[in-house]
Amino acid sequence: MLLPAGPDTGRKHLRKGNEMKRTPTLLAVGAALVLPVAASAQSPADIAYCKKLAMLWYTYVDTDPSASVATALNTCHSASAAAIPVLEKALKDGGFTLPKKM
Repeated sequence: MLLPAGPDTGRKHLRKGNEMKRTPTLLAVGAALVLPVAASAQSPADIAYCKKLAMLWYTYVDTDPSASVATALNTCHSASAAAIPVLEKALKDGGFTLPKKM
């Protein structure tokens, strides 16, 4: 039995199958790359408020911060949404009145 000859013989079907399998993988990889960037976008108001909280801590608290507070103090500029609740709790627990959010 002779098989048809040529460079595309049987490859179109295989190529299409590979493309179908590759599409969900590429979408998953793309989402994994884009979602953290979108989630890390911080509003200028959050960053300013977080810096205000950090300034309160540095100005009035004499003790060394716990690991979670130290992390929050160091990440106000990049992850203020996560840092704000930690700093607010630490300051409230220390008897401070929090500044108003902008």
